[in-house]
Amino acid sequence: MRVVAAALCAICCVLSGTSAHADRRVAFVVGNGAYVHVDPLPNPPIDAKAMAALLRNAGFDVVEGINLDRDAMTARLREFALKTPGADVAVFFYAGHGIAVNGRNYLIPVDGDLKSEVDVKLGAAIDVDVTLDQTMAEAKVKLVFLDACRDNPFAAKIRSASRSRSVTVATGLAEMKSGEGTLIAFATGPGQTALDGDTGGNSPFTRALLAHVAAPGVEIQQAMTQVRADVSAQTAKQQLPWGHTNLTGSVYLNPAAAPAADVAAPADGAPAPAPAPVVAASEAEIEFWRSIRETNKSEELNAYLTNYPNGQFRSLALARIAALQTTPASTTSRTTAPAAAAVDPAIFTAEATQVTEDQLGLDRGRRRDLQNRLTALGFDVKANGKLDDATRHVITRWQTARGYPSAGFLNKLQLDALMAEPLPKSESVAADERPEGRRSAPSGRRGGGARSSGGPTFGPPTFLFSPFGRR
Repeated sequence: MRVVAAALCAICCVLSGTSAHADRRVAFVVGNGAYVHVDPLPNPPIDAKAMAALLRNAGFDVVEGINLDRDAMTARLREFALKTPGADVAVFFYAGHGIAVNGRNYLIPVDGDLKSEVDVKLGAAIDVDVTLDQTMAEAKVKLVFLDACRDNPFAAKIRSASRSRSVTVATGLAEMKSGEGTLIAFATGPGQTALDGDTGGNSPFTRALLAHVAAPGVEIQQAMTQVRADVSAQTAKQQLPWGHTNLTGSVYLNPAAAPAADVAAPADGAPAPAPAPVVAASEAEIEFWRSIRETNKSEELNAYLTNYPNGQFRSLALARIAALQTTPASTTSRTTAPAAAAVDPAIFTAEATQVTEDQLGLDRGRRRDLQNRLTALGFDVKANGKLDDATRHVITRWQTARGYPSAGFLNKLQLDALMAEPLPKSESVAADERPEGRRSAPSGRRGGGARSSGGPTFGPPTFLFSPFGRR
């Protein structure tokens, strides 16, 4: 009977876990910069890649696109539209050129050649209102971020072609009103232009979004208040984000550490609320774990953590990785996790963005050091002291091999781990012991992370963007 009872209990636990409903989150993220008919924008692709990585780390199913022409952008929008019905949260992020004609906003694909109002309205550009209605209408919460208010070279062409008729072409985007359950945020105010930021980095608006919108336990409207303050400070008050919200409740992109104040305290003598049920592991996760549970390879355990960051066996995987770290470095492969020191488990979940990397204060010499270290570990990259696309790609490969969130950017935990990794034995032998013609990869200096300024601080909750109105 005890065996039967135990079996029934196990079945109930599985059924209970299976019925637990996790929020379904979807996102559309596109950055257009390689324009064919006007000067290219260097930063929107970087903005989009960073935002896509941030949202994936927050549990979003992301439809991503970089430098899309009209057909490719339409295809991505169709893909997004199929994912949004019934979604708990849908995010729409666009960085690149946009234009407002007669009060309607349009996004411009990289092959857009807008010479007149006709070009805009007959399909060379993408109508924002129609797009949001067709792709996001059935999501419960809709968050729209438009970093598309850059100085637009198409506007002058359209004005010149429209002298014989009344056509209003705004320099920036036009005001939009949000429907119920929607937040719309622009990089700057209606009809104004936004800064693109330093070449090779993020725009001020996207940088602030990366710093705040997915901060643990921070409600989205409070986060956007911080975004507005950050952009104003970064641009010496030249740029002030604007938007409109009609949200009817609190929204957290990263609710894992939501403040306790948001949870009602039980009355005296009342039982504490029951903890949320633990979702049972899927058959695929269980099979994956069975296949590696006896492994002595850290990369296989890190692969589990990458595929199931909140999996049932996460603590066991971390414990086994820690145990393997006591193994001499000579017995590990070139792509295993660091073996010299214990790794803070937070490294497997802590997001890395342009903001966290900026906080490291990496000068040219230290950037060259980390490139040398990557090369010495088998992730070959040119040590030019620049964090260019090639280096970002190699950093992503290294992060993936270690099981860290693979965003192509670094945070302090990851930088410290990288610089502390023991070099393979073959990298430390003397040059005269190497086969003829083989060059020694430079190992770089220890380096270490610069002192971080810490995470953002938040003041008391205030309403999103003072120009907003709740309607």
